[in-house]
Amino acid sequence: MSRLRSGINRVALLAVAAGLLVSGVVLASATGPVRERLPSHWPRLPADRTWLDGEALGRWREQGWWPPLVIAALCVGVLLFLCWGVAQLRAGRLRELPLGQPDVTLSGAALAAALAERAGAVDGVARAHVTLLGRPRRLRARITLVLAADSRPEAVLRDLAGQAVAEARAAVAPRALEADVRLTVQRHRTRRLR
Repeated sequence: MSRLRSGINRVALLAVAAGLLVSGVVLASATGPVRERLPSHWPRLPADRTWLDGEALGRWREQGWWPPLVIAALCVGVLLFLCWGVAQLRAGRLRELPLGQPDVTLSGAALAAALAERAGAVDGVARAHVTLLGRPRRLRARITLVLAADSRPEAVLRDLAGQAVAEARAAVAPRALEADVRLTVQRHRTRRLR
């Protein structure tokens, strides 16, 4: 996930959470048990408050402008939510990659498997897993390497960039391919003595 999209998602979730928290606090301050425990200097809603009494509801019914405005605002909110959801679904794994001719495509899973095989062949790598993300014009490979205990990460990264990633970039050219590499070390199993 790109940093911009990740930041937008976090801001949207923070705004929704803040709105729900403020609404919950306002509604809870109108109940008796919560009102008694609040400090005296905090603002509170009166306990006998009605949100819409008959007189206020009648005044609102006389105004003809607000129902279309509320409905339009709700429709815009639903459309923005749907667009956000579609953008989240589209930015997942790469399914197939068009190769320039009308009916010729390369499977994203096949390219990821080939890249994982080449990455696993690098000296010092015990296991490799590759996931291709993004869109056909902007590819991103998430490479997870499990290193052998005696390997050097600098040498592994240098060999990975010079061999497997360079071959993958040549295969998808003229498209750009970004590579995110995550390294972990193979754990040793402790031997039990009897």
